[in-house]
Amino acid sequence: MSTEPAARPGVAVTVNGAARALVGAQPPVTALDWLRGLGLTGAKEGCAEGECGACAILLARPAPDASPAAPTAWTAINACLVPAAALAGQEVVTAEGLGAPDALHPVQRELAVRGGSQCGYCTPGFVCSMAAEFYRPGRGAFDHHALSGNLCRCTGYRPIIEAAEALVAPAADDPLAARTTAPPPSAPAHALPGWVRPGSLTEALARLGEPGAVAVAGSTDLGVEANLRGARPDLLVAIDRLDELRVLTVADEVVEIGAALTLSEVEARLAGRIPLLDAVFPQFASRLIRNGATFGGNLGTGSPIGDLLPALLALDADVVLVGPAGERTVPLTAFFTGYRRSVRQPGELIARVRIPLPLATTTAFHKIAKRRFDDISSVAVAFALDIVDGVVRGAAIGLGGVAATPIRATAAEHALAGAAWTPAGIAPAAAALAAAGTPLDDHRASASYRRAMLGQALPRLLAEQPGGRAS
Repeated sequence: MSTEPAARPGVAVTVNGAARALVGAQPPVTALDWLRGLGLTGAKEGCAEGECGACAILLARPAPDASPAAPTAWTAINACLVPAAALAGQEVVTAEGLGAPDALHPVQRELAVRGGSQCGYCTPGFVCSMAAEFYRPGRGAFDHHALSGNLCRCTGYRPIIEAAEALVAPAADDPLAARTTAPPPSAPAHALPGWVRPGSLTEALARLGEPGAVAVAGSTDLGVEANLRGARPDLLVAIDRLDELRVLTVADEVVEIGAALTLSEVEARLAGRIPLLDAVFPQFASRLIRNGATFGGNLGTGSPIGDLLPALLALDADVVLVGPAGERTVPLTAFFTGYRRSVRQPGELIARVRIPLPLATTTAFHKIAKRRFDDISSVAVAFALDIVDGVVRGAAIGLGGVAATPIRATAAEHALAGAAWTPAGIAPAAAALAAAGTPLDDHRASASYRRAMLGQALPRLLAEQPGGRAS
């Protein structure tokens, strides 16, 4: 007879089809460590910061595009970052749950027959990321970006990509495919030592007023702090499934994006309505991270190298804060007060981001990093320009990586106002942009390199536009 405690509603999780009691899952225990404690050792710890994908698992989550036909998506996440307590009431599939040695899943079979695994350490993570793409509703060709968060050190990527491209549609009787047509699991209110998932925004605000309480959503930043720097908040308050923080509305004059929506969800639901954000999404870490990272989390951490923030500055966004006294709206240009500090008061949450319409006619996002994808920016520049008949009528430029906070390049914006959209016309603004901020020397880039990249940003943007090389 099993001695495992019986699973209780709210503190149980379905793992590979079986209910498991969420015992020993209080923070700082991660989903990865808890699953490995069950004997599911396919998922591995490689980097402990969400860059290698060896820990990937699948969660049944609300479909990013909120499709009524397929309301659930098998979503790949980094189990090394997510608190195990966050799995309560959820459905998890690991590489072991996809198939068995005598009954391989199509993803596993293709990887095996095409030589996509050598030492095998990274393979379960690849399997889970590939399976998430395999089950993506409406999938045509395999999206290679689905594997952008998975690192292989020995096999080489050609056989892995060949395995991915060989995958066809799931079989008609595939139970995981059928699961996508049913509603996703709810997120029941529950509590464990050091952890609480409130049932309402009012309760969340009350708990956040307690000493040592910290809000957590995707945990893509807090998970790194816990794993690598030993961060141990007294109480984690989960806000990622609060309905009030998960709205996305498009009106005539504004787009409002809920703070608890992940980047993957926002990308799918905006469906190209904000081209500047579309330029940011593929360069923001990896799909594994974007499946967890939220708009509010990226703003709340206040990192000067957060890729989303320069774009929101260029879009002239506002931040709506909610606290015990109600809501207040703060322009993003006035939100940051110092390195990882903001005007947000203790007990306040970021509720949503407001982007005014209409949008600028010319937008672009330049990210300079050592790797093309899944890397931290050395410099990030976001442009939102209105160019009419070859003249710049308005400009907003957001910068990251060149100051203690993300900033607007106001001097360059003023220099662009009324300037001809030609190499000579933009030269004063390019010089002003090169002088923006207070860049530092660090292991990613030197201050002089950062200034050189700033100085080249406007000429590069001009050259990228149709006819832009003309003088």
